Amino acid sequence: MNRHIFALQQVARRTITSSVRRQVDNKVPQKQKHFQEDNGMPVHLKGGSGDAILYRSTMALTVLGAGYVVYELVKAAFPQKKE
Repeated sequence: MNRHIFALQQVARRTITSSVRRQVDNKVPQKQKHFQEDNGMPVHLKGGSGDAILYRSTMALTVLGAGYVVYELVKAAFPQKKE
């Protein structure tokens, strides 16, 4: 039983340590340069069209939510009369 566990440990150790590491390019300097350039655009929109869509949908949900809160407050402030 112990022999099987030891063999399994050796196989696992071999596959982990002998795997080839993939070289990853450091993109941080390019991203910093892109987000720090002064082009008059707010930083939360410099990411591209995905950021713009996310920003606009967040603003739309915020406006709709605020409108719904005002509607519910008015409805609660002036309850309907029961006849």
